[in-house]
Amino acid sequence: MKKLITGNEAAALAAKLARPQVIAAYPITPQTSIGEKLAEYTADGSLKARYIKVESETSAFAACIGGSLSGARVFTATSSQGLALMHELLHWASGARLPIVLVNVNRSMASPWSLGVDHNDTLSQRDTGCLQIYCETAQEVLDTILIAYKLAESVILPIFICMDGFLLSHYSEAVNIPDQDEVDLFLPPRDAQYFMDTNAPATFGGGVSSEALYQFRQRIQADMDNVLTEHDRICDQFYQRFGRRYTAVETIKPENQELVIITNSTMAGTVKAYIKEKGQQKGVGLIKIRFFRPFPKEALKEALKGFKKAIVIDRNLSPGSGGIFSQEIKASLYGSEDQIPIVSVIGGLGGVDVTVDHLDRLVCEVLKQKKAQPGTIWMEA
Repeated sequence: MKKLITGNEAAALAAKLARPQVIAAYPITPQTSIGEKLAEYTADGSLKARYIKVESETSAFAACIGGSLSGARVFTATSSQGLALMHELLHWASGARLPIVLVNVNRSMASPWSLGVDHNDTLSQRDTGCLQIYCETAQEVLDTILIAYKLAESVILPIFICMDGFLLSHYSEAVNIPDQDEVDLFLPPRDAQYFMDTNAPATFGGGVSSEALYQFRQRIQADMDNVLTEHDRICDQFYQRFGRRYTAVETIKPENQELVIITNSTMAGTVKAYIKEKGQQKGVGLIKIRFFRPFPKEALKEALKGFKKAIVIDRNLSPGSGGIFSQEIKASLYGSEDQIPIVSVIGGLGGVDVTVDHLDRLVCEVLKQKKAQPGTIWMEA
């Protein structure tokens, strides 16, 4: 069935299709309508879940931790300062190996106060041990949440599904909605190996020796290293059942590969429009990075082959260092024989519009340069 819905409605509908048993969310713009829609589903009985009304985002995530520890499938959603308020508990969830699915509707961090989109809220949490996937469309949001549940419960780690505030959360698109029976075949109920059980007492999150902590961290890294392989396997299953394919890195390669723009989320949609309208004849391609944690280094290297120069457009800023995706990309290519010049660009912070004309001026400027400009270019606001 195809339906015209917003990104937030797609997220709520995907959560409903995944049949979570515990939902906890606290309202924060632009996420609020996800929680509201799920509250409607539980109130009218179309979703049989425990909806917990909480007093803060910290409590929302704490409730999800409790639900997940009991063996339940759980869901929450937040944005910006709300995610920041969850920060401490994100470490608890990953360290306890809890497959919590969280949708974050990306929004700028205060101060000053803004409702515009950038990605600093989720990227500030990059070292918490949570997986991160960034979505371009409402269809991608719905499908990725279903994939995320299966992935999180396979590798036993929490996962963020990230979507741009307003540009995706509040715009309507035609979305293919799968049948519940088909989703149930793809995503069966959670089968937790470890959970709180009065008939089999165990400790969770207790004090351990330095050696034990070292081993636990080593195990998380080892399982992180397997995430992208497992993601590919699950995405193959998803494609076979629903006919839509997803990869960690999506690539558009023109015949004459002069320059590639690397970006993520809705910015990738603008780049696609630019390539179709003006960029193809200039040899401009696209690399859309969906996964940020773990970072898809090998897929990125493969995608870059053949291009002579790259522009990385970051909708984020690490003050004193520049764009965060740019840092990760340069680090992953360090020492590579196929390393190409990379131009770091900041654009769209706070929801500032980035248009096809903006991209064309940027591309023309970079193509004229014989060497990649050091430092960071700021796109016009």
